[in-house]
This record gives sequence, C-alpha cells and structure tokens, in this order.
Amino acid sequence: MTINQTPSNTPDYLSLLRLDGRGFVVLGAGQGIGEQTVHALAQAGARVLCVDCDEQLAHNIAAAVDGIPCVADATSRDDMQRVFETARKHFGRIHGVVDIIGVAGIKPLAAVDDASWDQQFDIVVRHAFLAIQIGGEMMKADGGGTFAFVGSLAGDRAIPNEVAYAASKAALHHLVRAAGAEYAPYNVRINAVSPGFVRTPRLNQRLDEDTWTRVGSAIPLGRAATAAEIAGHLLFLASDLSAHMAGEIVTVDGGLSVLAAIPRITFAPSATPTP
Repeated sequence: MTINQTPSNTPDYLSLLRLDGRGFVVLGAGQGIGEQTVHALAQAGARVLCVDCDEQLAHNIAAAVDGIPCVADATSRDDMQRVFETARKHFGRIHGVVDIIGVAGIKPLAAVDDASWDQQFDIVVRHAFLAIQIGGEMMKADGGGTFAFVGSLAGDRAIPNEVAYAASKAALHHLVRAAGAEYAPYNVRINAVSPGFVRTPRLNQRLDEDTWTRVGSAIPLGRAATAAEIAGHLLFLASDLSAHMAGEIVTVDGGLSVLAAIPRITFAPSATPTP
C-alpha cells in the first residue's frame, strides 16, 4: 500500500493500523511476546492462526482471541508446509506472519557442542528460512504481505556467554535484510524488531528481581521492556503504517545499544574560558 499525502488529502492514520479481516500466522504464539502479539493483532481486527509447539498453549491463546490453534515443530519443513496450508485454507490468503520463535543457549563457546550449535541455528534461523520460503511464496502469488521477526540485541552486540545465540541472531538479521530486498518487488515486506532485555516468562524463570534491578540500571530508560511493548512494534511492522519498510531491523532496547562502553572515570571541571 502507498500512503499518499497532499495538503488536501491527509491519510487516516488510525485506519492504517487496522488489520480488519486479514489473516495472520503467529509462530511461537503461546506465551510472552507471542501471546501479546496475538492479542495486538486480534485487537486490530486480524484473524490469527496461533502456532506453538505446546498444544495447551496454542489452544489457550487461540481461545482467548477466537483464533485457530495449530501445533507444529517450526524447524520441520513438513510441519511448516502444513501451517501455511492451514492458514490459507481458513483465511483464503495469508496477509502476514509474525515470528517470535527463538531460544537462547547461554554458555561459553568452549562448552558448545555440535548438537547444541546445530539446534541453536535450527530454532533461530532454519525455521525463519522455511517460513519465508514457504509463506513468502504464497504471499507473492497472492499479491503481497508482511513478515515481522524478532531478532535480538545479541545479533549486533557481543554479550558474554552468548556466542552461538548471537551468531544465530546475526544470521537471522541478515536473512531479514537479504530476503527483504529479494521479496520487496513483490510487495512482500520482511522486517524485524531487535529487542534488548525483555521480561518474558522464560527469562523471569532464570533471573531474580535483584538481577532485573541491575539490568534496569544499565538501561537508559531504567528498566527492561515488557512483552507488550515489543508486541506493539510487531503490530506496527504488520500494519500499513510501515508500508515503506523492507529489510529493516528496528532496535527496541530502551537505549541500551546507544551507550558507549567506557571505563568509570571522573572528569576534571572544565577550565573557565579567558575573555
């Protein structure tokens, strides 16, 4: 969609956020950012296929928004083919995909074995490749659509003990850029959000409140993001408000990545200029 603006023709910006009647697939819909994204899309009027590897989670979130539950292993080509065929069957066409799937393996590089390295890339990159290849071709044939992925600050910055995860997220970021350029001529827009620290159920199980306080003290906004705040940006990328974006990685980290890593030093007062 092209947003035209002239002095006498100002767009209805709120309508550009609406997704009424559009069919969306949410991968990793069952909890955290995925759960909030399903609610965001549904509130904007979308019909949602709620995909998760956990059957109960998929059914719970689908029931909450009158969506369609779907249980699948996103790293399986057969399962991903079934996911997109199911969405097409229910919706007629697929207007968008929001992909939240990703698990961080946190350990020193020396402790990463072949199996865990392959698993990290499967769960972060392989499933995204499958989603774009299968879903993107369907969108291309039907006149266009949107993909919104969840990357990570780790894909752009070195974070201790996250080499495998960081490498997989960096690969995802460039997959988004390269595929975004390839599919843009067909009106298939592929973009991603790159969060910093987010208070998801999984991270809340791993970090205590003292740790969250220390994390917040390092972030200019003073706290980690909520899942809903990331979902809001995913809704933006799924909507026509982002109509001129393709292959972009949008950083949403409370200002963390703009800080320079410098030692703690005390500067002497500036000398008073001599008239």
